[in-house]
Amino acid sequence: MNSSSSALPEIISKTKSSFYRRLLVAYLIDEKVNTVPLIMAQTHMPRRTAQDTIIALHEIDIECEFVGAKKDGGYEIKDWGAINKKWLKSHIQDIKVALGYEIP
Repeated sequence: MNSSSSALPEIISKTKSSFYRRLLVAYLIDEKVNTVPLIMAQTHMPRRTAQDTIIALHEIDIECEFVGAKKDGGYEIKDWGAINKKWLKSHIQDIKVALGYEIP
């Protein structure tokens, strides 16, 4: 993250945006925005992007699994791997801005 604040978000690489998107989706799941429709509603991500992002969480060693019945279950983060959840929570607004998401 850039420590200077500016009015315009910095342009980030595809690699960084993919990583940030995964962090954001993991954060949302942990905050009980834990189904594909809820993630889509919060982020305005296409369904396929939300699904692919959830599936890709394991690539950054975040363990996520679906718990419950198909109709009323949701995803849960079982292990954050090397990701510091405290750091993520304190930088989530910066991540949202970098991705161009206007999420409350």
